[in-house]
Amino acid sequence: MKILQINASPRREAGNSTKLANSVSERLVAAHPGSTVTLRDLGTTPVTVLDEAALGALFTPAEQRSAGQAAVVAEYDALIAELQAHDAIVLGVPMYNFGVPVQLKAWIDAVARAGVTFRYTEKGPEGLVKGKTVYLALARGGLYRDQPHDSQTPYLKTVLGFLGLTDVRLIYAEGLNMGPEAAAKGFAQAEADLAAAIG
Repeated sequence: MKILQINASPRREAGNSTKLANSVSERLVAAHPGSTVTLRDLGTTPVTVLDEAALGALFTPAEQRSAGQAAVVAEYDALIAELQAHDAIVLGVPMYNFGVPVQLKAWIDAVARAGVTFRYTEKGPEGLVKGKTVYLALARGGLYRDQPHDSQTPYLKTVLGFLGLTDVRLIYAEGLNMGPEAAAKGFAQAEADLAAAIG
């Protein structure tokens, strides 16, 4: 199995979501001996934001692109190829202001490309990144699971499903900023989620 681990925390290795994602990848490797893990740390190597210049690069014919435009498109192409080349995706995601970190949003915008990772048909949109399992390692300071104010999980499941990634497994570590007892309970829940998601 080829595993792509994407860490979205700007705190890098100090982030709880990074630690949780590491645990997910370790459990996957233990369950599937011989697996390899490719690490993409969005805190260390942020993705170019999809701004006016980047959009212009995507809509400019290849032979007419400037060197800067070609570099942006090549960056996005490499991220898409990396996603397509792996069997399992581990996303380490902290909750920031009820959403995802800007680093992860930039990655999503880079890999969501019409005609490549999704397309529109007469029956509606169709995701083109199929046959993969996504493990969402979700670290939160408070308690949001299955609550109306958890806008992060529905967003991630929606955008991943839009790309064809419909096998999404959730691993939560919550209450991590609510004191030692709550944090211990949150990590215990994460361990239970891991066992359910991977075995």
